[in-house]
Amino acid sequence: MQISYKLQDRFDFAIFIPTIILIIFGLLAIFSSTYSHPTAHGNFQKQVFFVVVSIIAFLITFSLPQRTFNVFAIGIYFASLFFLVAVLIAGKTIFGAKAWFGIGGFGFQPSEFAKLGTILMLASWLTYKNRDINNLKDIGVAFMIGFAPIMLIMLEPDTGTSIVFSIITVAIIFWSGISLFGMFVVISPLIVVLASMLGTIAFIIALLLVVAALFFFKKDIFNCVVVFVINLSSGFFFDYIYKVLKPHQQKRILTFLDPTSDPLGSGYNALQAKVAIGSGGILGKGYLHGNQTQLRFIPAQWTDFIYCVIGEEFGFIGSIIVITCFFIIFIRLLKLSSNAKDQFSVLVIIGVLTLLFSHFAINVGMNLGITPVIGLPLPFLSYGGSSLLVNMILIGIVLNIYKNRKLHT
Repeated sequence: MQISYKLQDRFDFAIFIPTIILIIFGLLAIFSSTYSHPTAHGNFQKQVFFVVVSIIAFLITFSLPQRTFNVFAIGIYFASLFFLVAVLIAGKTIFGAKAWFGIGGFGFQPSEFAKLGTILMLASWLTYKNRDINNLKDIGVAFMIGFAPIMLIMLEPDTGTSIVFSIITVAIIFWSGISLFGMFVVISPLIVVLASMLGTIAFIIALLLVVAALFFFKKDIFNCVVVFVINLSSGFFFDYIYKVLKPHQQKRILTFLDPTSDPLGSGYNALQAKVAIGSGGILGKGYLHGNQTQLRFIPAQWTDFIYCVIGEEFGFIGSIIVITCFFIIFIRLLKLSSNAKDQFSVLVIIGVLTLLFSHFAINVGMNLGITPVIGLPLPFLSYGGSSLLVNMILIGIVLNIYKNRKLHT
């Protein structure tokens, strides 16, 4: 009894057990959607291998001294930027995005590794020597830490992952105690970029709103000019990046803005996913008996649309179990962030929470037809070694923080 108590005091089962349940659901769904597929039948065996490697990586991460993550944050971040540059030069193009390295029969996606690097780097930089996040210079550096990988990922292009990086950056900076004006400085360039994607008129309106906000904050002329130039530059920079993209890459961005522009592509996938989930009913059609799944109506449904496989074959009950596991993890992460004793740990946990929640909300929304189809995997369930490995490392870091939480009391 005493041993059990000590184990619970050092290991957070409330996060680990739901994570393992999600991985098991993912394996079941991947096997169901690939076992009779002419080219993807080996994906299940690969994912089992990824699961084993990811759990080993989790255990190693969990056992490291906690200060390791802060010490190596800079190195991990710049290594991730190096790989993002390298993949643009020597990467493998899949579905129009040059985002993978091919290694034998496996693939490595640097943008997944960059999520780890960006979270650690932002948390480390924002907590170094009691930094003043409300200083315009410090805000600018924090923004650039998050923007650097976004810029490189947009060149692949991978709009969905870029959006996730933007959300992570804003969430971590917000949690660091930034003022309302500071948050405006961080968010406004992102809004201007999104507006520029919608056309010249939307871009001009966004800039006018920025000017109006600057009058509202009543800052000195230097700060106002700097903020306006940042916003103006962000819009023009995106326009430049868009023009140098290849036609098929531009089409991916246009499809993100308007999924109906590609009714036989992403629009078709979303429609079939809704049909699959809706046809599952309460208990589902039974494992390996889903019509949409087994007849392969949705291409590569073992990745972005794996949730519809669960909805069709395990029904409403299976879908709710998956959602419940995610919410247990989210609530627990939020609680751990409020109980963490040092600010670096708080920001890391918030970064992990934001990453997982963003992927969850967008992916499930894609499957239900309420968010655009932008190609984001469902954490712990979707096929993919890079995503699973990084997510398990991040869970290992969180549980490491939980294990060492009393060292700061």
